[in-house]
Amino acid sequence: QVQLRESGGGLVQAGGSLRLNCAAISGYGISQYGMAWFRQAPGKEREFVGGIKWDGGSTKYVDSVKGRFTISRDNAKNTVTLQMNGLSADDAAVYICARDHQRRRSWISSETASYAYWGQGTEVTVSS
Repeated sequence: QVQLRESGGGLVQAGGSLRLNCAAISGYGISQYGMAWFRQAPGKEREFVGGIKWDGGSTKYVDSVKGRFTISRDNAKNTVTLQMNGLSADDAAVYICARDHQRRRSWISSETASYAYWGQGTEVTVSS
C-alpha cells in the first residue's frame, strides 16, 4: 500500500503558472514505479495529463499540454512534480497523481487501469 498526497493547487490567472507536488507519505515508496498525473473536470472523464518512467528517463504528455507542462521526480524524496505554465480555462480541473501497479515498467502508460494507487487530488482553477 502507498498513500499519495497532492499539493500546490489553487487559483491562477490565465497565462499563469502553478507547480503541483505529489508525495508518497506512507507505505512503500514510488522509486521503482512509473508515476502519472491525471485531471478531471466537472462532468468530464478522467484524463491522462502526463507520466514519467520509474527512473525518470522518459516522459509522456497529452498533446494539449506539450510544451507547457513538465513532469519531474525525485526518487530520494519520493516526490513527483508537475510544472504547469501558460494555463488556460481548459486546464481547470482536479489534478490527481497516480502510481503504476507494475514495478519498473519500461514504458509509460496513459491508461487509468495501469495505475493502482491514487491521491485525493488538488484543484486548479484558472480565471480569465
